[in-house]
Amino acid sequence: MSDYDVPRGIDVLRVFCGPDGRHGNALGVVRDGRSHPDEASRQLLARRLGFSETVFVDDPERGRVDIHTPGLRLPFAGHPLVGTAWLLDLEVLELAVGDVFARQDGEFTWITARPEWVPPRTLQQYASAAEVEALPGPPPGEGWLYAWAWEDEAAGRVRARAFPRRGDAIVEDEATGAAALLLSARLGRALNITQGRGSQILTAPAPDGTVEVGGRVLMAVRG
Repeated sequence: MSDYDVPRGIDVLRVFCGPDGRHGNALGVVRDGRSHPDEASRQLLARRLGFSETVFVDDPERGRVDIHTPGLRLPFAGHPLVGTAWLLDLEVLELAVGDVFARQDGEFTWITARPEWVPPRTLQQYASAAEVEALPGPPPGEGWLYAWAWEDEAAGRVRARAFPRRGDAIVEDEATGAAALLLSARLGRALNITQGRGSQILTAPAPDGTVEVGGRVLMAVRG
C-alpha cells in the first residue's frame, strides 16, 4: 500500500510542512478509534499503513488519542499531536502522560508538552549542516538518533535529520516534533529547524520547563 492509498475513514495529513507547503511528515488519523478497538488491531493497521505514526481518536470531543508506529505504541509523539490538534480543532489532547495543550496561530498549530514525556532520543551534534545533509543513511549504532547542526546559531536555525533505528520500515523520519522539543529544552532557546527533505519545525521553551512545538499542517487525503 502506498503512503496515500488508505481505507475509508482515515485522513492523511502532512505535518510540519515547509514554507512552500511541500514536504512534512505523513500522518494517518483514524477518526473513529472504535473501528480498531484493541491494541493488536491498531498495531496491524499502523504497520499496514506504513506511516511513521498513526493516530486513533478515541474521544474527539475530549481529545483522547492513541499513537502507534508500525512496530509499537507511543506514550507521546510530536507530529501526531500537532496534526490531530489541527484536524479536530482542539485546545487539549488527552494522553496517559498528561494533557497536551494546543493553539492555532495563523498558519501554525502549536502544542505544549514536557520533555520528560518524550521517549529517549540521542541528540548528536555535527560540525556543519552540510555534514548532516551528507549522511547517506542511519549512522552505525542502536537507538533513536537525531542528527543536528547549526545553520545559523545566532538566529537559532538548525539543520536536522532523524533515524529511528528501531528495526521497522521507517529508516528516516521526515519531521520529528518530539526530538525537536528535546533539543530546544537542552539548548534552552527557541529554534527554527529544517528537517529531512525540507520540513519546518518551530520550538519555544517556557520558564515552567514546558516547550511549545509548532508547524504547518495540510490535508493530503480526507477519508
